[in-house]
Amino acid sequence: MSTTTHTTGPDAAGPGDSRAVREAMADRLLRAATRSGAQLVSEAAVLVQGAAVLADPIAGAVYSTPATAAADGVHAAAHPQDHPHHVQRPAAGAVLVLHPAPTLPAEHVGLVATTTAALLEVRGQRAAELRAEQMRLHGTLLRLLLAGHTTSVTDTVRAGGLTHVTLYRLTGPDIPTAHQVLWRAVRPSLAGHGGACALIGEVDGELLVAELHHGSDDGRVLRLVSRVSERHNLLAGLAGPLPLAETPTAHADAAAARHSATPAHRIVPADAVGTPQLARLLPPGPYTAWARSVLSPLTPDHRHLLLVRLRTGSAPRAATALGLSPGTVRTRLRGVAALLGADLDDITVQAHLLLALRAPTRGDGQGEGEGHPESDRQSRLEKLPGGILDTDAARTWAVGLVGGLEPHLRIALACWLRHHARTAPAATELHVHRTTLTTWLTRCAERLGQNLADAAVRAELHLALEATAKDGDDPRALPRRGGRTYRRL
Repeated sequence: MSTTTHTTGPDAAGPGDSRAVREAMADRLLRAATRSGAQLVSEAAVLVQGAAVLADPIAGAVYSTPATAAADGVHAAAHPQDHPHHVQRPAAGAVLVLHPAPTLPAEHVGLVATTTAALLEVRGQRAAELRAEQMRLHGTLLRLLLAGHTTSVTDTVRAGGLTHVTLYRLTGPDIPTAHQVLWRAVRPSLAGHGGACALIGEVDGELLVAELHHGSDDGRVLRLVSRVSERHNLLAGLAGPLPLAETPTAHADAAAARHSATPAHRIVPADAVGTPQLARLLPPGPYTAWARSVLSPLTPDHRHLLLVRLRTGSAPRAATALGLSPGTVRTRLRGVAALLGADLDDITVQAHLLLALRAPTRGDGQGEGEGHPESDRQSRLEKLPGGILDTDAARTWAVGLVGGLEPHLRIALACWLRHHARTAPAATELHVHRTTLTTWLTRCAERLGQNLADAAVRAELHLALEATAKDGDDPRALPRRGGRTYRRL
C-alpha cells in the first residue's frame, strides 16, 4: 500500500465550482496521474478534503490517503450499504472509495470521483499493455528455475542474496482469469518486494507461483494466493521454503500436496501431508532406528520418488508431479520395490513406508540396518517392530481418528483400504452392493472429517485401524438376514 501526504492548497476546488475551477481540478488530477497511481489517489483526497482509497477485493488497499483510512475504505468497498456517506466508483478492476468533507457539494465530489476513476482506468489499460510482455518473461524465468538454471534467474532478478524458494502449484476452472487477478494483487516486480521476489506464470496449464526470498517469507504472497484460490475455486499445493537448487523437488512436492487439497482446505503445505502428527508422537529412538534400517537401501532420489508416489496415490499422477513419463516412474518404482523386497501396492507397506519417510532420519542412508537380508527388510515393512505403534500416545491418536466409527463402517473401510480403494472387489468380499459400500464410505468420510480420495489420508486411516483392531473386524462378521446386510449393528 502506498501513501502520499498533501497539504490542501488555496486552489483546491470546493463549494461554488466554476468552469475554471473544474478545469483546474481536472488538470491537477491529470498531472498527478502522470506521476503515479498513489499520487493520483492522494490528489483526489485533497480535492474532496477527506480520504481516498483504491481498494482491491483481493489485495486490500492498493493506495490510501491518509494511511489510516485504508481499513475503512476496504470495508466500504465490500459493504457499501454500511457507508452511505462514501462515494464509490469502479476503477481498473478495483474500487475507488472517497470519504469527502460533509460541506462539499455532491456534484463536486462526483466529478472528482468520476475523473479519478477514469484516469485510473487509463493507467490500468497502459499497465495491461505492458503486462503481457512481463508475464512472458515471468514464464521464461519459471521454466529456467525448474530446469535448474538458478544463477540465470537470480542474475535477472534485481534483489540480491535470494537463496530460497516457496512454490505454489494451482489448478482450477479458469486459470487465465485467476492469473490476471493474482498478478494485479501481487504486483510482481523483478526488483523484489521487501527483500523477496515473486514470479507468477502459467506453466503446462497450471498457475505457478515461486516466491524467492532469504530463507523465510512474510506471508504476503500466501495470503493473496489464499484469497484468489477462494474467489476462483482453485486448489493449491505449497512447498518450501527450500534452497533454490531444490526447486524441482519443491515443484514435485507441491503437486503431491495439491492432491490433498479440498474446497474446505484449498492450500495444503507439503509438510502437512503424510502422518506428520503421528510421527511426532512415536518414541524417537526405536522409530528412527527402524526407519533408518528400512530406508538404508534407498538413495535420496529413491526416497523422494516414493514420497511423491505415496502422496499422489498412483504412478501416473506421480509422473505428472515429477515431470516424467508414467513408464519411467513405473520402471523406477519396480527397482525401488526390488531394493526393499516389498510390494509397493500393499496398503500396509504404503502406510509403513510413509511413516518411515516421515521419521527424523539424517545422513545418506548408510546407517543401522544395512546388510540385512531381503526377507528381513520385507518383514520390517509388513510389520512394525514392538514399541513403535503400540504405545499409549499412538493408541490415543488412533482412537481419536477412527474410534467413533460404528463396527460395520470400520469393517467396510478396512476392507476397502486393503483392496487399494477399489469399491467393486471390496463390495464383493463384503457381499454387499457397490452402492451400499459407497454409502458407507461416504458416512465414514463425514464421521471422520477426512478426504478419502487422499492417498496419504488412506494410509493414516489404515495405520489407525490396525492400531485399534478388534476381533470382530472381519467381513465375515457382518450379520446377515435374508441375504441383506444390516445397515447398523
